[in-house]
Amino acid sequence: MEPASRPALPRRIFNFYLDGFRSMTLGRTLWAIILIKLFIMFVVLRLLFFPDLLAGKSPEQRSRTVMEQLINHK
Repeated sequence: MEPASRPALPRRIFNFYLDGFRSMTLGRTLWAIILIKLFIMFVVLRLLFFPDLLAGKSPEQRSRTVMEQLINHK
């Protein structure tokens, strides 16, 4: 008689986390807050504070601008 085969380790880890997330109540709200904050940090703040300085430039102008910024950086 063969022993009962267990699923592979990655599958067991996935099932462990899946079962944990299914049974969450407060955790879902916290994850929603975390995702909203990440969206604000990486999308909204990037658009407001980090303009694209290389937009509309040719490849030669882009390389010159990058080189000048690297050399003149203090």
